[in-house]
Order: sequence, then C-alpha cells, then structure tokens
Amino acid sequence: MLRCHEVNESEVSRWCPVSASAPVSSGRRTIIAVSYGLICHVFFLIAVLTMMAAMFFGMSRSLGGLTSPWSWVANVALLIQFPVLHSLLLSARGRRAVTRLAPRGTGTTLVTTTYVAIAAVQVFVLFALWSPSGIIWWQAQGVTLGVMVTLYATSWLLLGLAMTNAGLSVQTGSLGWTALFRGIKPVYPKMPETGLFRLIRQPIYVAFALTLWTVPTWTPDQLVVALVLTAYCLIGPLFKEARFRRIYGAAFEKYARSVPYWLPLPRKHH
Repeated sequence: MLRCHEVNESEVSRWCPVSASAPVSSGRRTIIAVSYGLICHVFFLIAVLTMMAAMFFGMSRSLGGLTSPWSWVANVALLIQFPVLHSLLLSARGRRAVTRLAPRGTGTTLVTTTYVAIAAVQVFVLFALWSPSGIIWWQAQGVTLGVMVTLYATSWLLLGLAMTNAGLSVQTGSLGWTALFRGIKPVYPKMPETGLFRLIRQPIYVAFALTLWTVPTWTPDQLVVALVLTAYCLIGPLFKEARFRRIYGAAFEKYARSVPYWLPLPRKHH
C-alpha cells in the first residue's frame, strides 16, 4: 500500500528540524524539486502498475526465479520488509533519516516526497521480485471473470477515492516537491473527516485490503500476501491513530467516538 501517513506541520517540524544552512538558491531549488518530483511519481506509477498486475495473476507472474525452499525464505523477507520499514520510517528517528536523503536545506520540505518514493521502491521490490510457487488453485473464467475484474477494479477505484479524501498531495508525495518548487512551507491537509472518512476511520486500509481479496486468480502465493498485508491493514492504523490522538487531541477523540474503525457498522449513541 502506497501512502504517506498524515501529519501536521508542527509534527514534521518537531521530528525534522529545519537545517541551519544557508537558504537554497532559486535555481538549485527548482532543479531539486523537479528531480525529486519526477523520481517520486515515476516510481509511484511503476510500483502501482506492478502491484496491480502481479495480484491480478495471483502472484504467479513475477521476476523472481528462486525455487523452494529458498523461494519462500526470500518471499517472506520481501513481505516483511514492507510493513516493517514503512512503519519505522514514520517514527521520529525514521523521519529524521528520511530528511537526510535530500540535499541539505531541503529535507524537511521534501519529507513526503522522499517517503513516498521509498515506499514505491518497497512495493515494486515486493511484487516484481516475488518467486512464484507455480501452483494455481483457481482462475476465474467467463462471466465469473467479468465479475471478479469488476470487483478488482472497483476496489482500486475505492482506494483512489480514499486517498483523495485523505489528501492526494500527501498520499502521492507531491506536497513536498511542489512546496519546494514554490519556495514555501508544505501545508498539510487537516484531519480527514469527509468522503469515505465519514463512514469509517480507515478507508485507505480497507480499500487496499479489498484489492487483496478480489483478484481473479488464486494461488498459495496470493493467499500468503493477502493474509500478511490484511493483518498489516488491521494493525497498522492503530499506530497512526495514536499519533492522531497526540496531534489532534479532543477533536480526534470526538471523531473516533462517532465513526467506526474499519467496518461501517452502526454505533450506539449514549
């Protein structure tokens, strides 16, 4: 799942203090901004297309060529690296490390762009280098194939809508490089409460989980990927919500009391 967890400006400043170096010149700033933007968005597009294609075929068509048992050792490592590094880079120490991956004086501004670029590489590595087992349990055919393709496409559309509701500039990394290009501080979106966020608190994670389970081809590989990443989609948001409680306090508590976590089930009002 490609996304940059929402934070506000004060949180970024606290984790990633602005460099005390001299201001970056306008020309150099433009070159850096455009370069990081291109890298981020090209990586993002390649990663998403790779993930969509790999799961469409149930993880049965990838570039990895290892055989059992080493294939599963490598595949487990590929699966673990995504949630672990993805979460570590959101910690205070992780975000400071991310800022150091941009030229001096631009790291804090480019933090979302750099973070999304790293996440894109992680996703590409996971889905492109997977070593398929060669076992196919089930493939949709005929009308069933049409139904499954429709469900799969709808899941991706829901994911895109949820990301838009959360602030597409943050989710795609464009917030950082466009702010640097304009010579301003990034303006982070407010706590998302509109669109799909009116129904559940974690629509991005739910939509991504749906993409894992609506594929038209099922293999042992796809099942393992679906189980592990769904578990991440259930547990990962708990850490994000803990951060939201620190940032937004009573506002988030009020929102959490009225909107369910993962499923749009009715709430009892006391």
